[in-house]
Amino acid sequence: MEYVYDNNGIEIKALYRNEEINTVFIPLLKRLSEMHSRKGSRLLVMLAAPPGAGKSTLSGFLEKLSKDVIPGKKLQAIGMDGFHRRQDYLISHTAFIDGREVPMVDIKGAPVTFDLELLKDKLQELASGKNCGWPVYNRLLHNPVEDAVFVDGDMIILEGNYLLLNEEGWRDLSDMADYTISVKADPDMLKERLIERKISTGSPRDTAEAFVEFSDMANVRLCLEKTKAADLELKLSKESGLTWSQAVDRHTTSAPLSLR
Repeated sequence: MEYVYDNNGIEIKALYRNEEINTVFIPLLKRLSEMHSRKGSRLLVMLAAPPGAGKSTLSGFLEKLSKDVIPGKKLQAIGMDGFHRRQDYLISHTAFIDGREVPMVDIKGAPVTFDLELLKDKLQELASGKNCGWPVYNRLLHNPVEDAVFVDGDMIILEGNYLLLNEEGWRDLSDMADYTISVKADPDMLKERLIERKISTGSPRDTAEAFVEFSDMANVRLCLEKTKAADLELKLSKESGLTWSQAVDRHTTSAPLSLR
């Protein structure tokens, strides 16, 4: 099934295989719906994946698919990119990377370039069931736009690179989630996808390759190496798309959970 996703004016096309939809996505949506019914209040799901893995597209597709699979409930997909610090802050501040002081704007997208405390505050609102405005990052403005969307869903899928990051300040974010999902992928495949994405925004290939190698790949490695175990762990490959590797319901059992 083809899915077209508008990412701040940049059209992204994704093709999901029937195997992915029938063995992963539909069972997952039904499971989340059952969890929501048992809980009796808003369900907060965190989807963590490295740059280039298609997490924004995936969460948007799950929202679209949910309208047919679980029509009685509203699933809403949102992202953590709206918590990027503003461009003027990044230009005027530095960070130490591998013992070297660099402008934050040069490593935009790294954990240090997000407003973590603001993210935590908004997550508490979501987890409490409160309906609220949510910021969205605008790639054309290079800044977040406050309250760009209104969150009032029964089930929320929040996607981001570092939602399950096992580092100080970040590792407790998932305590607010009812269910967590992670995506793993081959770093070389992610690198090529990131380069192609950068080229699609107008960058020459050599510029795109240099940026991805310096900035994006550091974040890719961080996500692949330091993401905590999730309730559902998916694998992304060119050959098979998204497949599930394991699913554990940490609330009831430690045994693998079949999604089929």
